[in-house]
Amino acid sequence: MINYRYYFWYKFFNSLFLGLSVGSIFVIYTPLKPSMFSLGGVALAIGMLIVAKFYEKIMNIRYFFYITMLVELTVLGFVIFFLLFKYSYMSALTVYLGYQLTFVFGSYLVRMETVALKRTSLLSFADIAKQKGYLLGLILSYIFYKILEYFGIIKKQIQVYDLYMVALIVQIIIVLLVMKSFRKQ
Repeated sequence: MINYRYYFWYKFFNSLFLGLSVGSIFVIYTPLKPSMFSLGGVALAIGMLIVAKFYEKIMNIRYFFYITMLVELTVLGFVIFFLLFKYSYMSALTVYLGYQLTFVFGSYLVRMETVALKRTSLLSFADIAKQKGYLLGLILSYIFYKILEYFGIIKKQIQVYDLYMVALIVQIIIVLLVMKSFRKQ
């Protein structure tokens, strides 16, 4: 059973994280070669095929929780890794692979959300929460970067690193909201 109130807040913060971090990946991925993105795309497509093969088994609330938690813990893990190891080829690769792993489950999560929420009014609430979170995240990241520039912090790598400290807090909130969203009532 899903606790809708917490679930909609989860969707809001999940999209807030995306809005905050969407521009940062271009800075983080700088050390990676373009061929890595082609290889990553192939792995992503194969991973999505494998997940789709298991829909019959995993299209239930229990797996929805497990896979949602796996995705959010993966994001938390690569945010922490990036903050600990800063800019390097290894941190760029870790963030890239982490995102690719989460994208493997993207179609499943969207389909399962539709099945789990059932009613169009609930789907509407979820999508509105997502759009509000994404919009706010984009606005906050812009303001955050402008504040850093005002204080003379103009190096892109330092700006993104500082933003990821904020993103860490948001991601911890996301993990807590996932647990509350799927808690038995």
